[in-house]
Amino acid sequence: MKVMGLDYGDRRIGVAMSDAFGWTAQGLEVIERRKDESEYGKIAELVRGNEISELVVGLPKNMNGTVGPRGEIAMAFAERLRELLNIPVHLWDERLTTVAAERTLLEADVSRKKRKQVVDKMAASLILQNYLDANIKR
Repeated sequence: MKVMGLDYGDRRIGVAMSDAFGWTAQGLEVIERRKDESEYGKIAELVRGNEISELVVGLPKNMNGTVGPRGEIAMAFAERLRELLNIPVHLWDERLTTVAAERTLLEADVSRKKRKQVVDKMAASLILQNYLDANIKR
């Protein structure tokens, strides 16, 4: 049972995938969003190619726990994935995951250019790992 995590952003979508046991999350890639919405086809290809059984989409909540405009966009994205892929799609609170990813990369002394390339993938890994830790029985 593999699970895929997605960090949906304005320009990019970070992608992470669990191991076969559903214990650990690893960053997979970053998908650039396009006007033609080809990112949905790329996600479908990754789901099929990696035998993904469910998706986790980061839900950006406000610090007080409410869902704002960004959260509503993520919810619409998750709903579209449910319809296209016909697999369970879960929303997971992603507050501060991008901040945590940035901080980790800064502490590792990763250059600004390289941080920009991997921060979305790392945020997706954090979203997925948090979901796995909270929901998967070991």
